[in-house]
Amino acid sequence: MLIVLVYVRVKPDQVEAFKSATLENAANSRQEPGIARFELFQEQADPCRFILEEIYKTPEAPSAHKETAHYKKWRETVESMMAEPRYSVKYGYADEV
Repeated sequence: MLIVLVYVRVKPDQVEAFKSATLENAANSRQEPGIARFELFQEQADPCRFILEEIYKTPEAPSAHKETAHYKKWRETVESMMAEPRYSVKYGYADEV
C-alpha cells in the first residue's frame, strides 16, 4: 500500500468550485482497481486549505491514476484555482516500510 497526502491551498473565491471538481474526481478515482481509498478533507480553521488522501493498492497505481481522463480533467480544471502549488508526501504503513 502507498498512502499519498496531497496538500492544497486554493484561492478564497475558488473554494466551492475546487470542492465540486475534486469531489467528482474522487468519486471517479474510487472506481479505479488500484485505489483503496480517495478522500477530500477541508481544514476547519482555514477553508481554503485541503488535503487529498489517496491510498493505492500497488506502487504502480499512482501512475495509472494520472493517465485517467478524470484525473487529467481535474488537473486542468483546478490548476488556476490554487493559491500556491500543491505538494504531496508519500507514506507507507509502519509495518510495511
